Amino acid sequence: MEKTGLNGITGGKGISPSDILIRVQKAMTVLEASRAAVAVSPLETEIQEFSLPEIPADAGLLKVDATGICGSDWGMYQRKDPGPRILGHEMVGTIVALGDIARDKWGVSEGDVVALEEYLPCGYCEYCRSGEYRSCLSTDSRIPGSIRYGSTPVSRDPSLWGGYSQYLYMHPRTVLHRVPDGVPNHIAAMALPIGNGFQWAVMDGGAGPGKSILIQGPGQQGLGSVIGAASAGADVIIVSGLAKDKHRLDVALELGAHHVVMVDEQDLAAEVERLTNGRMLDIVLEVSGAGPEVINEHLALLRKRGIMQIAARKGSVADFDMNQIINKQITFKGLRGHSYDAVELALGAMATGRLPLEKMSSHVIGLKDLDHALRMVGGEADEPSIHITVEPWKE
Repeated sequence: MEKTGLNGITGGKGISPSDILIRVQKAMTVLEASRAAVAVSPLETEIQEFSLPEIPADAGLLKVDATGICGSDWGMYQRKDPGPRILGHEMVGTIVALGDIARDKWGVSEGDVVALEEYLPCGYCEYCRSGEYRSCLSTDSRIPGSIRYGSTPVSRDPSLWGGYSQYLYMHPRTVLHRVPDGVPNHIAAMALPIGNGFQWAVMDGGAGPGKSILIQGPGQQGLGSVIGAASAGADVIIVSGLAKDKHRLDVALELGAHHVVMVDEQDLAAEVERLTNGRMLDIVLEVSGAGPEVINEHLALLRKRGIMQIAARKGSVADFDMNQIINKQITFKGLRGHSYDAVELALGAMATGRLPLEKMSSHVIGLKDLDHALRMVGGEADEPSIHITVEPWKE
């Protein structure tokens, strides 16, 4: 069976009558249930069906058009706790139902295309009040009782908490962004990793005119950091990786990197010294899967008062060289997540159409191929990828 309904679809500046009609058609038909790919146990996916919830006045329902696979999904896919769940948090979709309070609060209408963040912040703690809602304890998936898109179990009503599903429940604390007209779904699904790049390289790292940065790791987060650093006008952008990453390193150059280094074939320290004319680096951004032993090596690449940033978990570092931190007065930062402004910058970069973002989008799949795609991201499938998009309506 199907539900039909239409509320609050309006035009706006620059929106043609045909665009309005398309939005009306998208919002008119809503199915009674949602198919979703559920991570039922470590490394096992099942396609299940869930009834659609009643939507209260302060919530909404999203028809998911596309969801990107984040590297963190692979880690969650290997875990048993917190139980069966619908993974996926890089979501883009069309709003198909809205309560009156949600419509006023979010400033959107049925038929609007939006990108969601993974966070469901409380809105009143000191982190939320200062704009740093990514640190809100209510959205930290490591804390019992918290909720977050892509990691909340299906046992918690109304179950539709992840993007690998045809529909998603829009919780009252949802953080959303309008997707600019003309940006395809599979590109808009990269808003969060590219937003991370703007956050880490520019807003946290200070990349810009006169600055040099090494981005260690040419995955989707690293390439997002290239976009951020290049957009900010950094003087020297170096991306390092392995020889097997050559296709990703080539994409890095197309996105704005000035130099690439294959660390298993070239001496990274010697290359950094050469490429910076001996000045060394202002910023090192570590987003690779390399082990903790690289930390001391990367500290040696920094100039005095440089910034060392870690966004990929490393565990404990044996014989951590604290003397380098002291002698060079290095700032050491741990990075996690993105701000609202960073995601807006990512969507703005997409809207220009000047970046070859299609080069980052390596695969577009349906729900039935999710297990294989996650294994590609985890390196278990012998098939190169950068950013994989799941379109839950794709057969």
